[in-house]
Amino acid sequence: MRKVELGRTGLMVSELCLGTMTWGSQNTEAEGHAQIDVALDRGVNFLDTAEMYPVNPVTAETAGRTEEILGSWLAKSGRRDDLVIATKIVGPGQIIRPGEQIEPATIRRALEASLKRLGTDYIDLYQFHWPNRGGYHFRQNWAFNPQKQPDRAAIEANMIDCLGTLGELVAEGKIRHFGLSNDSAWGMAAWLRLAEAGHGPRPASIQNEYSLMCRLYDTDLAELGHQEAVTLLAYSPLAVGMLSGKYSGGAVPEGSRRSLNRELGGRSNPRAFEIADLYVAAARAAGLDPVSMAIAWTLTRPFPIVPIIGATSVAQLEKSLDGAGMTLDPALLKSLEKIHHAHPMPF
Repeated sequence: MRKVELGRTGLMVSELCLGTMTWGSQNTEAEGHAQIDVALDRGVNFLDTAEMYPVNPVTAETAGRTEEILGSWLAKSGRRDDLVIATKIVGPGQIIRPGEQIEPATIRRALEASLKRLGTDYIDLYQFHWPNRGGYHFRQNWAFNPQKQPDRAAIEANMIDCLGTLGELVAEGKIRHFGLSNDSAWGMAAWLRLAEAGHGPRPASIQNEYSLMCRLYDTDLAELGHQEAVTLLAYSPLAVGMLSGKYSGGAVPEGSRRSLNRELGGRSNPRAFEIADLYVAAARAAGLDPVSMAIAWTLTRPFPIVPIIGATSVAQLEKSLDGAGMTLDPALLKSLEKIHHAHPMPF
């Protein structure tokens, strides 16, 4: 599998990243280990997790279980040096540390807990799961309200404090690089500006939702990613399974995300399923599996990108892995763009 540079770090990662958020809820420890084995055999060296995982549902009782499952694989295999591991600290409004935002003391406490669960001395990419000032993802982009934010001076003071702590952790060898998640163009630009002013490490990546059906990144963030060499770690590249075709005709397969979260995080609406079926039909008309096609499409984008692929079975994972190295016909790419132009913003 092709390797790409993560941001400007010099760190080379596989062009696909293995997501882990179902391990410990929809997947057992053994199933999580099997997914790692298959992904590594196919050339993946990059894994993403978070202190709040697993999801579906997120609970205080299970938070951290996914990191533990990855940690038990590391202990069993002894292959820590073969992997690039990314994890995340949650932002405010969560169940792990209610009432706490991301700040120096919280970063250190959360990082130490993640290191312990993973059974490792360092994290390759440490990410802020969402910003303190408020998130505009998970369908919150429809209702931006700056009145809910702290003033700019307070926001930047917190950013500077966090960058200082991240710099200390890099010097201590506990993290290698820093990234964001569920952030905006203004947020990323501010972090870059403050880092380049000498306050701490430069963010290498931003983990935001991106797929054929969710292309908010194509506006301001795409240009920023290109010009500033910030890698998009694209989560939900299958639009939470819609682009697989498994929900066509109103189907709700047992054990699927929709069986556990009927609204699919605010994405579930009749129009969205109809649009998903258009993309699925385009893939099948081209003789391609719709999952493989959707992953391959993300790799055609003209900015730095690494899709995060997740699955609840090895068979599902294999279809996503097949997207790496797949060349899509120009006629198919044109038809996909026509669908997008006719049916933007499905959710």
